[in-house]
Amino acid sequence: MESVRDVRLLPKAHLHLHFTGSMRPSTLLELADKYGVHLPEALSSGEPPQLRATDERGWFRFQRLYDIARSCLRSPEDIRRLVLEAAEEDVRDGSGWLEIQVDPTSYAPRLGGLIPALEIILDAVETASRDTGVGIRVLVAANRMKHPLDARTLARLAVRFADRGVVGFGLSNDERRGLARDFDRAFEIAREGGLLAAPHGGELSGPSSVRDCLDDLHAARIGHGVRAAEDPRLLAKLAARGVTCEVCPSSNVALGVYDKPADVPLRTLFEAGVPMALGADDPLLFGSRLAAQYELARDHHGFTDAELAELARQSVRASAAPADVRERLLTDIDGWLAAPAGPAAGAPAVG
Repeated sequence: MESVRDVRLLPKAHLHLHFTGSMRPSTLLELADKYGVHLPEALSSGEPPQLRATDERGWFRFQRLYDIARSCLRSPEDIRRLVLEAAEEDVRDGSGWLEIQVDPTSYAPRLGGLIPALEIILDAVETASRDTGVGIRVLVAANRMKHPLDARTLARLAVRFADRGVVGFGLSNDERRGLARDFDRAFEIAREGGLLAAPHGGELSGPSSVRDCLDDLHAARIGHGVRAAEDPRLLAKLAARGVTCEVCPSSNVALGVYDKPADVPLRTLFEAGVPMALGADDPLLFGSRLAAQYELARDHHGFTDAELAELARQSVRASAAPADVRERLLTDIDGWLAAPAGPAAGAPAVG
């Protein structure tokens, strides 16, 4: 068998990780016990829940599980723990840069309001980054199930905290609901404030949702975007514009977008020249973290170490990391690839 390098040691950036979804299952159990929250078996069994969100009932069940998990985050201490543990998991998987996505309105009722909630989150990010050595920033995400005026409020708040660690603005939840163009003003506010536009599209909905993100929201990155593989002209457009798709293979399979890992169109996007940043999305519910996405690309799509290194470079280039951090990570990726293949080959991503 051909020797391969350890993908956990491949330096990379993690650009698609949701806040509550980053939680360790063991932490969820402890917090649920602390607050007397009854967890359904899907969250307490120790195994990833069986999910399928390709219909409304399936999406509702997924969202309900997520909401139950989020209800266990009630104090600044809980927030600090979650962010620190997410950073620790990323360091183990070779991430030197993490952009974590959060809708602060979801936590505001228990944390003293919208602004205090975001301040608590950003303080936790700053502390975790200092303690672990991984660079961490925040994408504030609006919920497309809510009114577009709420998104404008969030965009203004995100811009206000651009100097405190907010680097981007997103749009999450069921992309089959609402029109991207309804949120164009919110994204305009975010872009004018210097934030990167990274809405979700092209997972549960087809190529048209990716096109809407490009044309109506002027996205610099697309959360997921895999369904663009069904439209060669759209692939060419993404490649020409250098728009990165934040592809989350394990999530795609868990939610029923594709039946098995080999069906996720990683090769189609890669060979079309569409930049990709592999992400774990919601490890709490999908059962795998960042390095596992690179393993999936290797095991099910035949990506060589050189191609995995290029995926890692694409993640770094698409990030909001400062120039010196990007250059260090890119140099370390070259070092990983130059090292002899073997079970312990490579170089740590952070130091």
